[in-house]
Formats: sequence, structure tokens, C-alpha cells
Amino acid sequence: MLGDQALGPQGKHYVFGSMAAFTNILVTFPIQKVLFRQQLHGVVVTEAVQQLQRDGLRNLYRGLLPPLLQKSTTVAIMFGLYEDFSRVLHDHACGSGVPELVTRSFAAALAGTAEAILTPFERVQTLLQDHRHHERFNNTAHTFRTLLTEHGVRECYRGLVPILLRNGPSNVLFFGLRGPIKELLPGATNKAGDLINDFVCGGVLGAALGIMFYPLNVVKSRAQSQVGGAFQPCRKVLLTVWRERGGSVAMLFRGAHLNYHRSLISWGIINATYELLLKLL
Repeated sequence: MLGDQALGPQGKHYVFGSMAAFTNILVTFPIQKVLFRQQLHGVVVTEAVQQLQRDGLRNLYRGLLPPLLQKSTTVAIMFGLYEDFSRVLHDHACGSGVPELVTRSFAAALAGTAEAILTPFERVQTLLQDHRHHERFNNTAHTFRTLLTEHGVRECYRGLVPILLRNGPSNVLFFGLRGPIKELLPGATNKAGDLINDFVCGGVLGAALGIMFYPLNVVKSRAQSQVGGAFQPCRKVLLTVWRERGGSVAMLFRGAHLNYHRSLISWGIINATYELLLKLL
């Protein structure tokens, strides 16, 4: 088909993954900003929304460029490298008796780990979304330049460990369960029904994984809101947040319900758009 000829049989997975993520970010960015404020400050959703209202409409999409670049690239890597690694590992394991589930799980973990190279985009997004840094950092380019000149490359990778702990396992579960979940849904009789099934499948998985790995995202947000100083281990950051929030599990998961709905929409859009592009092109 024309799409395969233009992009190559593997290249299309990178392009379609990127396009799916681009669509998702434009739709869900304001929700992500509310969620970020809850993760960082432990406030209720109404207070987070009021913070954004006080910041003004001109700041609503402040910090959009880093997640737009980061998510478009990471989802491209996620889908593209998963397909590439799966193919390579399957070819090497052919005839060895290694189950396909094992090779595909390993491929998913490798793809998730590779995504972490783009941690600096999450780092800059965190700083631009934190109202405490509004006066210090002007935009994406200024934030990158400030971090690099004042603190070096290492500062751009603050929060790398929780990202690694999140990406690999979540990828394994996403790609491993995507097919089985879709098979449990009622069979689609037309293209619209198939699109809905892809949305539900991706959304349910994304929402569940978002809840499962939520504490790691809290640790990441807290670690990346710091500029300069010592790098704190994940365990120490988690314990600090735990104590600040009165040792309450409910407070640690504050914002998780919004994250659930955001992930439901986000991964529904990503999965449905990706599968739709594969079918159309």
C-alpha cells in the first residue's frame, strides 16, 4: 500500500505513534496541568483549578512544547521500537523454544527503557508547570539553556530513576494485555465499532497502569521540581512526601482519580488513533 511504500513496513509505526500522541496532547494538556499541581502540592482538584485560573489564560498552555515534543517522540519510540525489537528478538529466538510472550515482553521493556533518554523534556515540563518557577524560567529554550549552563547535563536527567521504574514494566503490561482485553470486548461489525473497541482497550489499560504507577509519578514530580542541590534517592523522596502528607495513602494518591480519567482519555485517543492510521494507510 502507499503508506508502506512511503514509510517502510517498520517506519510507519514510529510515524503513526507520533501522530497519535500529538493528537492526544493537544486535547488533554489542561487536564495534565491540573493533575500536576495535585501531584506536586497535594491539593484538591478545585484548588488546583483555582491556581490555574489565577495564573491566567495566557499561562494555560505554558509548558506545552516539552510534552508535545516528548510525548510525540516517546510514543513513536514506544510503538516503533517495540515492533523492531519484537521482530529482531523473534528472529534470533526462532527455533530455540523461547515463547513469543517472552520475546515480546522483553521487547516492550527495552522500548520503555529507551524512552527514558527523553527525560529532559519531562524535566523542563515540570519546571514550566510549577508556578513557583514562573519568574525564573521563560520558555522551553530558556529553561534548557539555564539548566545546562548553570548545572550541566546531569541536572536535565533529575528524576530519571522513577521514570525507568515506570516505563519498562508499564510497557510490558500495555503490550501484553492490549490484545487479550480487546478480545474480551464485543465483536465490532463496522469501522466505528472497531475504533470504539480500540479506544476502550487503550483507555482501560492506560487508566489502570496510571493508578498502578501513580506513586512513581508523584516521586518524579517532586524530584524534578527541585533545581540544583543533591540528587535524592527515590525512597527518600517518597518518604518525604509520605511524611508531609501525614502518612496517608489517600493523600499520596491525591489526584489519582483525575489521572485515571486523563489516562482513560489519553490512551484511548493514542491507541484508537494509532490503530486507525494503521488500517487507513
